[in-house]
Amino acid sequence: MAHYIVVGNEKGGSGKSTTAMHVATALARMGHRVAALDLDTRQRSFARYIENRLAHAERHGRTLPTPQLGSLPVSETPIDDATADAQVSAAVQALEPEVDFVVIDCPGAHTRQSQFAHSLADTLITPMNDSFVDFDLLARIDPETGKVTGPSIYSEMVWKARQWRAGADLPAMDWIVLRNRLGVQNMINKRKLGGALKDLSRRIGFRLIPGFGERVVFRELFPQGLTLLDLGEAGGGGALSLSNIAARQELRGLMQALALPGVTVDF
Repeated sequence: MAHYIVVGNEKGGSGKSTTAMHVATALARMGHRVAALDLDTRQRSFARYIENRLAHAERHGRTLPTPQLGSLPVSETPIDDATADAQVSAAVQALEPEVDFVVIDCPGAHTRQSQFAHSLADTLITPMNDSFVDFDLLARIDPETGKVTGPSIYSEMVWKARQWRAGADLPAMDWIVLRNRLGVQNMINKRKLGGALKDLSRRIGFRLIPGFGERVVFRELFPQGLTLLDLGEAGGGGALSLSNIAARQELRGLMQALALPGVTVDF
């Protein structure tokens, strides 16, 4: 069976599509067979990223390791829960026999398709910006004491997905919260948030790891469909800067921390 990696967070702008693309292409570069599915059928950031990559490779005559892109039907009218579940199930079943990993990027809002995808997650990656605005999706916090008072809407949805997996006799989900856009300033806020996240990780069971810093390079790579691992190659967007080298180290650290089955990070 393929290993399902779901990238989810019900807030936009947290770096989900960038994370999904870099994880998927890193796995492909390491020789694994990878499929990709974008559940945001309107914005399609993940799917567009892959399409840009295929177009860039064709224009420049390059061979770029690229995930196999699956698709969902687009409906102009609301669909019921059973139909939503069936659509996601059919999409992943079409991909699974030929790949080792399926990477699913969820929209920045709650949808039934996203909820169903979370129940499939062997590994769930939740990117979040380093702010209490993003933290509020995970848990409620006492503004006076800074103590966590209870889980919030997204955590409750993940808990239900875990219950479903347990009932279906599937392996336990490995939930990873990824702190993106860690800044060098506002250290007091960073320490408070870090403390709250560590407390919450013990209470509701996720692993906390650092993600990507705030870097212009991610916005520059998207139109060409390139990732950090493509830089420095012929046709790959120029030489590596010190900032790009640091970003590649962040990606290496992320891939190592994910501890995916059968994966040896070799870049």
